[in-house]
Amino acid sequence: MDAITALGAKCLFVPIDVANVESVKQAIATTVVTFGRLDVAFNNAGIGGTYSGIHDMPEAVWDKLIAINLTGQFYCVKYQLQQFLKQGGGVIVNMSSLGGLKAEHGLVPYTVAKHGVLGLTKNIAVQYAAQNIRGNAICPYYVETPLLQAAPEATHKAWIEGTPTKRLCTPEEVAKAFIYLASSDSSYCNGTQLILDGGVMA
Repeated sequence: MDAITALGAKCLFVPIDVANVESVKQAIATTVVTFGRLDVAFNNAGIGGTYSGIHDMPEAVWDKLIAINLTGQFYCVKYQLQQFLKQGGGVIVNMSSLGGLKAEHGLVPYTVAKHGVLGLTKNIAVQYAAQNIRGNAICPYYVETPLLQAAPEATHKAWIEGTPTKRLCTPEEVAKAFIYLASSDSSYCNGTQLILDGGVMA
C-alpha cells in the first residue's frame, strides 16, 4: 500500500473471505463507496490442495477447496456484475490455472474448480458483452512465490525441468498479464484464457 500511495494514488485495503457471500458484498460496497465505482476486478483468491485419489478424497477437503476456489469466484463475479450493470460496464479477470486446462494428477478438487472458473469466465463474455462488460482468465503454470520455494528441492527442480524454458513464471509476469487484460489494449479479448506456462502445453 505504501508503494501505491507514494505514487500519489488512493489505496484501500479491505479484508475479505471469498467463501462468505456477505464478506464479498461488503468488500465491493466499501470499494464503491470509497471510489464511486468499480472498473476492474481481479479474482485471485485461491488455495492449493493435498494429493489424493477421487475414491479416497475426504469430503471436507473437497468442500473447502471448492468453496474458496470456485464458489468464492462466483460470489465475487455475481456482485461485481451487479455493480458493472449499474454503472455501464467493467472488466473482470479471473485467476484460473494450467489445472483449468488439463488434469493435475491427484489434485482433483483443484482441477475441477479451475475448470469451473474458465466456464464461469466464458459465461461472463457470452451473457454480458452487450453491456460493455468483459471477462477473461489467466492460466499460469507454477509461479515462483515463497509458497513454492518452500517445497522440497527435488519437487521444485522437477517443476522447472518440466518447462521448455527451464524456469517458472514470476509474479511480475502474472501482474503484466492482468494489466493487459484489464486495459483497453485487450478490448476485443473476451471469454478467453491467457496461458503463462513457458511452453508446457505446447
